[in-house]
Amino acid sequence: RKIKVEKAAELMCVFPFVVKAFEMEIIPAERIVAQVGGTLILTCNTTGCASPSFSWRTQMDSPLGGKVRNHKTYSTLTMNPVGIVNSHSYLCTVICGERGKKEKSVKVELYSFPSDPIVEISPSLVAGEPASVICRIPDVYPSHHLEVLLKKDEDVLHEEYFLDDDSTNTETKIVTYTFHPMTEDAGKDITCVARLPIADMDFEPKERTSSQKLNVNFGPQNTVITASPGNSPMEGDSLNLTCVTQSNPPAQIVWSKYLAEESIQQLIKNNVLFIPHVHFNDSARYICEVINLVTNKTEEATVDIIIQGAPVITKLTIEPSTTVQEGENVSIQCSAESNPPPQIILRRKSDNADIGTSSAGSILLPSVMFQNGGDYECVAENKYGKSKSEITLNVKYGPKNTMITVFPAALKEGETVTMKCTSSGNPAPVISWKKKKVTGESEKISKNATITIQNLKSQDLGLYECEAYNQFGKEEKAVELYVQG
Repeated sequence: RKIKVEKAAELMCVFPFVVKAFEMEIIPAERIVAQVGGTLILTCNTTGCASPSFSWRTQMDSPLGGKVRNHKTYSTLTMNPVGIVNSHSYLCTVICGERGKKEKSVKVELYSFPSDPIVEISPSLVAGEPASVICRIPDVYPSHHLEVLLKKDEDVLHEEYFLDDDSTNTETKIVTYTFHPMTEDAGKDITCVARLPIADMDFEPKERTSSQKLNVNFGPQNTVITASPGNSPMEGDSLNLTCVTQSNPPAQIVWSKYLAEESIQQLIKNNVLFIPHVHFNDSARYICEVINLVTNKTEEATVDIIIQGAPVITKLTIEPSTTVQEGENVSIQCSAESNPPPQIILRRKSDNADIGTSSAGSILLPSVMFQNGGDYECVAENKYGKSKSEITLNVKYGPKNTMITVFPAALKEGETVTMKCTSSGNPAPVISWKKKKVTGESEKISKNATITIQNLKSQDLGLYECEAYNQFGKEEKAVELYVQG
């Protein structure tokens, strides 16, 4: 045992470390599938060699088609962008001095299937007439694997294969097909399905699709108007006139009506004419004109509308204005349309008191007071019903009923005192406080309606004045603070 230990010690002196074996590898290894136009980096990596020497070549000695960069223990071959010229087996050779040389190769296989097909259909299709659909598949390689299907919804219209195509570059392949669209085809999808099913190449996607909707032109035809709730609505009801036609592209629809002087008034360009509240002057013959700008055909439909019924208030005003100053003369006027003529009642809503009944609907309020302000209601009524409308009279006036409250009422030194000043007016008065000095002059002390004095002292006692002010006048009140003896 002693002899073996001594022998091992001798060996450790001769071989102080274990030498790694000289090895190399290419990353990625074996077989690479790359898309034309992308970036591909091949790395030749070594172990067990301090200063390797690298070289790259193709097995056919074609140009590398990339840039080589050598590093201490590895070398890279970068192809950016990858082109058809890079479809080779690449061989990396490494020489490590006396330790010899090693070689490894990797095969680069290329494909190009970068984007979905582009579908083009004749821009103006007419039912029954021939139309062309074109499908473009951009930058395909290798194109002899390409399969193309043209479908109308789920029905296959056409199939095309490129088995005999021997292109050596990426190419845009074009498939053209002529068919006869029918009226019922409007809105259906024309789909181009392109497939590149290369079984032994691992890439995705191997199928790409694009669709475009068919637009088959026809019409207009079978134009009709429907009136809801009917041709004779009551005054004030809503009225919907709907014009329906068969046309593709959708027809331009123009509503108009005959006026009393036998002229025509254009209304709106829409398939629905909506009148939220019909009036007597809405009685007329309405015309729906439909125009297909592609087929250049026009069709018309008409409907007669007769309005009946209850009153509609056409005017409710206050003269000279809805906002007046106290003391002005005010006239409230209300008028309405109906058949038979309505009775008109004016009342103030705050107390529900009638202020006048008239067929003319005009009431005079001489020298208005602030109490006359508020909401006024006009009611127009006949045997078919009644209608109401409201208006607000805003009476401006100067400050009135200015009051001061003091809490607590009986004061003692050291207490907290609160004084509040209130006043009515339109617009709301601005409140300010003054305190009378010993000299008799008044000093402004606050612009708040409420003032608070904490820890009441003798110098706080005296006469306080509250002033309420707006542009129509002012009013003052005073209060004297004194300590109860």
